[in-house]
Amino acid sequence: MMGLTKGFVLAVMILAGGFLGLGASRLWALEEPSWNVLEEVVVTATRTEKATAEVPASASVVTAQEIEAKGSKTFDQTLSHLPGVYVRRGKGLMDTLSSISLRGIPDPKRTLVLVDGIALNNPYTGNVKFGGFYPEELERVEVVRGPFSSLYGGYAMGGVVNFITRMPEKREIWVKAGYGNGFQGGEAMEDLSRLYLSYGDKLWDKFSFILSYGRQDTNGYPTDLNLTSKAPPASVSGWKETTDRYDKKAYLVGDKGDNTWWDDGFTAKAAYFLTPKTQLGMTFMYNRYEYDYDDPHTFLRDESGNPVWSYKGLSESGFLPGGGGRAQGLYSVDFETQDFMDLKITGKVAYLKVYEDWYVTTISGATRFGGPGYVSNTPQESLTQELQLTVPLNSIAGGSFWGRHTVTLGETFKTGKSNTKEKNLTDWRDEDSTTNLRYQSEGKDRFWGLYVQDEISILENVTAYLGLRQDWWKTFDGFVVDYDTNKWTPKPGYPKAYRERSHSSLSPKAALVYKPTDGTTLRTSVGKAFRPPTPYELYRTWTSSSGVTYAGNPSLKPETTVSWDLSIEQRLWKNAKGSVTYFENYMKDFIYRQTVSSTYQELANVGKAESRGVEAGLEQRLFEWLTFFGNVTYTDSEVTQNKAKPATEGKRLTQMPLWMTNLGARVAKGPLTFSIEEHYVGKRYNDDTNADRKDNVYGSYDPYWITNVAVSYQVKPWAKVSLLVDNLFDEDYYSYYKAPGRSWFAELSVKF
Repeated sequence: MMGLTKGFVLAVMILAGGFLGLGASRLWALEEPSWNVLEEVVVTATRTEKATAEVPASASVVTAQEIEAKGSKTFDQTLSHLPGVYVRRGKGLMDTLSSISLRGIPDPKRTLVLVDGIALNNPYTGNVKFGGFYPEELERVEVVRGPFSSLYGGYAMGGVVNFITRMPEKREIWVKAGYGNGFQGGEAMEDLSRLYLSYGDKLWDKFSFILSYGRQDTNGYPTDLNLTSKAPPASVSGWKETTDRYDKKAYLVGDKGDNTWWDDGFTAKAAYFLTPKTQLGMTFMYNRYEYDYDDPHTFLRDESGNPVWSYKGLSESGFLPGGGGRAQGLYSVDFETQDFMDLKITGKVAYLKVYEDWYVTTISGATRFGGPGYVSNTPQESLTQELQLTVPLNSIAGGSFWGRHTVTLGETFKTGKSNTKEKNLTDWRDEDSTTNLRYQSEGKDRFWGLYVQDEISILENVTAYLGLRQDWWKTFDGFVVDYDTNKWTPKPGYPKAYRERSHSSLSPKAALVYKPTDGTTLRTSVGKAFRPPTPYELYRTWTSSSGVTYAGNPSLKPETTVSWDLSIEQRLWKNAKGSVTYFENYMKDFIYRQTVSSTYQELANVGKAESRGVEAGLEQRLFEWLTFFGNVTYTDSEVTQNKAKPATEGKRLTQMPLWMTNLGARVAKGPLTFSIEEHYVGKRYNDDTNADRKDNVYGSYDPYWITNVAVSYQVKPWAKVSLLVDNLFDEDYYSYYKAPGRSWFAELSVKF
C-alpha cells in the first residue's frame, strides 16, 4: 500500500514539475539543457566510437546534464537509476564499502571500474573506493553490461563502468557551494557542507586544461548501533529488547557516536593537439577521505540514573569504533593519432599510488578516554601500460571482402604490489601512537595481455564482432608474518614466504547486431570473463586470539564466468525508446573460505554459481523539455556448488536483490530544471546460507523504496540555485547500517 501511495505522489509531482516548467517558459527564455537520450555514442563497448544502438552489448550513457540535474554527490550515485546496476551505499558519504555490481555478478571486485580508461579497482582487494571523486568532473559515464575480458582482461565479469572526465572547449570558471541537513536530528547527515572550484580554458585551438578542487564535510549521524546478545542485569535500565538479523534475541544498549566524514580531491588535466588528429594528454587526480566517530552514547542507566558502559558480557570497547582514511594519487599520460590512412593508434601509461589506506580497531581494555588498539595500513601501487591499433580495412581494401572488416589490436601490461602492516597503539584515539608491529603481509603481481577484435559488416544492417584475449598472470614476493602479542616474536610457522607462480586465461567473445529497421536493434552475444585472485586473497593470513588461522592461498586460480544475452531495442514512437534484455551467467571456481580443521581455514576455488534475469526499460521524451523513464531488473541467482560449505547450495548469491525498479522524470524548461527519481531495491542477504532473513534491525539488508527530488533555478545566465531532498518520504530501513532519513541540501552554482 505504501508503494502505491508513493507511486501516486510521484505521478502528481511529475505532472507538477511539467506544469511548472511550462509556466516558467512563458516568463523566461534562457537556454534550455538538452535531454538527448535517443542517440548516444560510447567508446567503452568496442574501444572505438559507436552509437549505443550499434554496439554489441547493452549499454547506457549518463550525461553531465543528467548528473547535475539529479545532484549526485559521489561517482557511484550517478548510476543509481540504470537497469541492471546495483549501487550499494548504506550510510551516505560515510560508507567506505560502497560498490557497483552489474548483471547478477556479486561483489564490486567482479566489475571493472575505470576513470578515463584507467582501472580504479585497487591493487590489494580489487574493490573501488569512491571517496574524494566529484561528479562535477564528469563529461559522461558509460556502462556496458556482460563479460568484457576479451577487451579489458581481469575484473570485467559483470561488465565495465567508465567514468569519463570533461575537458573545456573555452574559458570556464565554476564555483559551487552548498549546505544541507537532516529534517530530523540524528537521522541523516548533519551539517553537510560542499565546495567545488574549477578553472579551465582552451588556448590557440590546441591546448586545453582544467584545474579543480572539491571538498565535503559532515558531522554525520549515529550509523553504528551497539547490540549485544548478553542481557543487562536487573539493576540496569534503558536498554531495548530487539533481535539481530538472524532473528535471535538481542539488546540495543547504545550507539557508537555520530559518524563524521570529510573528503577532498584535486584534479589537473591537460591535452595538446599536435595536429587536428593527434593529441597528447596528461591527468593527475589526488583524492583523500577520513572518517571518525564523535562521543558514543549509552542508553543504559544504573539505579541512580548514572550512565552504564559495561557489565558482565559487555565491555566499554564495544562502544568504540575507530576511524580511518585513505589518500591516493592517479597519474596518467596518453596519446592518440589518426593521421595515417585512418589508422587509429592510442597509448596510455598510468600509475595508481595509494599512499595510505588505514583504519583503527579498539581492543579489550579501551575506554572513551584512551587505551589499547591497533592501526592497519596498506599502501598500494600499480603501473599500467596500454597500446592499441584500430585498422578500418575499408580504407585500405575498399569494397573487397576485407573491406568489410575493422580490426582492433591491443596490448596491456600491468604490475602491482601492496604491503599491509598492523601496529599496536598506546592510545586508540591517536593513530600515530604506534609501538610494536603485530602483523605484516605483502605481495606483488604482474599481468600481460594481448587482444584482438574483428568488427565484420556482414550485410548493411548486420554486424558481427569476434574478440579474443590472452592474459598471462604471475604472483611473486608473497610474504606474511604474525606476531605473538605476549612475546612480540613471530608465532610458530611464521614468517612465511610464498613461491612464485603463474597462470594464464583465454577470454573469447562473439556478438551479432542486426538492425532490421532504423528504429530496431537486435543483438546477442556470448563470452567468457575472469577475475584473478587479489593479493589480499593470496597472502592475507592471520591468526585470531582464539587460535584460528584464516589463511590466504597463493595457489588460487582465477574465477571465470561464461555469459550470454539476447536483447531488443526499439523506438516505439516519436522520441521514445524501449529495450528488453535476457541474460545468463555461469560462474566457476568461485573463491571461498573453507574449513580445513577446527583451527585452520583457507581460501580455495570451490564454488559454482548461476544467475539469469531480465532488464527492461522505457524512456519517453514527451516534449523537448520533459522526459520520463522507467526500468525494472529481475535477477535470479543461486550457488550451484560449494564443496567448502554445501549448506549454501541452492541459496541466493549475497548482495544480489531479486528485483530492482527505477522510475523518474526530468524537466528542463526555461530557467527551471526538475528531477525526480524513485528507486526500489529488494531484499538482499549478506549470509551465504540466506539465514539473515529478519528485516528492520541493525545489520539487516532491507528492501526499500526511496524517492529523491532535485529542483534548480537559473536566476542569471551565470548563476543557479538548487534544492535537493533525498529520501523524500523518510523511508526507515537498514543497509547493514541505519540508512539516512529525509534530508535537504541547498546549493549555489556560479559558472562563467
